[in-house]
Amino acid sequence: MHPTFQIYPEVAQFIAYLQFEKRYSKHTITAYQTDLEQFFVFLVSQYEAPNVADIAPSFVKSWLAELKQDAIAAKSLRRKISSLNAFFKFLIRRELLQSNPMTNIHSPKIPKRLPQFVDVAHMQTLLHEVVFSDDWQGKTEKLVLQLFYETGIRLSELIQLQESQVDTAYAQIKVLGKGNKERILPISRQILAQLQDYLAEKKVLQLTCTHVFITPKNKPLQPRSVYAFVHYRLAQVTTITQKSPHILRHTFATHLMNEGAPLGAVKELLGHSSLASTQVYTHNTIEKLKDVFKKAHPKA
Repeated sequence: MHPTFQIYPEVAQFIAYLQFEKRYSKHTITAYQTDLEQFFVFLVSQYEAPNVADIAPSFVKSWLAELKQDAIAAKSLRRKISSLNAFFKFLIRRELLQSNPMTNIHSPKIPKRLPQFVDVAHMQTLLHEVVFSDDWQGKTEKLVLQLFYETGIRLSELIQLQESQVDTAYAQIKVLGKGNKERILPISRQILAQLQDYLAEKKVLQLTCTHVFITPKNKPLQPRSVYAFVHYRLAQVTTITQKSPHILRHTFATHLMNEGAPLGAVKELLGHSSLASTQVYTHNTIEKLKDVFKKAHPKA
């Protein structure tokens, strides 16, 4: 932890709360820690390290103004404001602070962007026509891509997936999502059969790691390597600018919505805590309807 945090033990308490009570991912905790580090380094340099109780709204506004001068993206600015808000609310709940200096500080608006997705034809090409090597790496890559597309599973959930979470009797997998929330994802019999073959081959190769997806060296997959092969494979079939595992999650949700799946069902499958997070996929459905209207209506 940054040396500045020695002056502010409250930060260590907050990080421990995120880690052990909220059970946030390492990536999320690192983001919070980085944002708080930047803020408190600023306080030490500009305001001679005031006590947490003495942090005024003007201090926060000065920091945000400095960030804006550095041309920080609005999305990043929103995240930093959110991090500070969560920290100060935590202190108030623990009765370590009386009032929140963030009360009248508002996040910048971000223009809404429709999530990108891979169209059905290109996904079919990827899964049925693109050639994967017949070695362990090729089998892993293809099965990972199929699971991303057919379940909408998050990258972190897939990497942490254990063999014990695969329910062969009911053709489903149990995943632990954000906030350690558990949900069930149905899988097709075809994917189930492929998973069973994959796990059986693990035993033959004496790969003992209990994670479902592993490297030939018997280690769990790492986010960077998954990003790399997903990007490479998507580049073989599509020209969309974003080619990440998350795009396959968008693709899963968009294709379900375009085929008439209920919004509430898609929400549950994605593991969203709020319906508002899922509603973004209705925009793609509306765009599809507009396209049909333009092509089919005589007055369009």
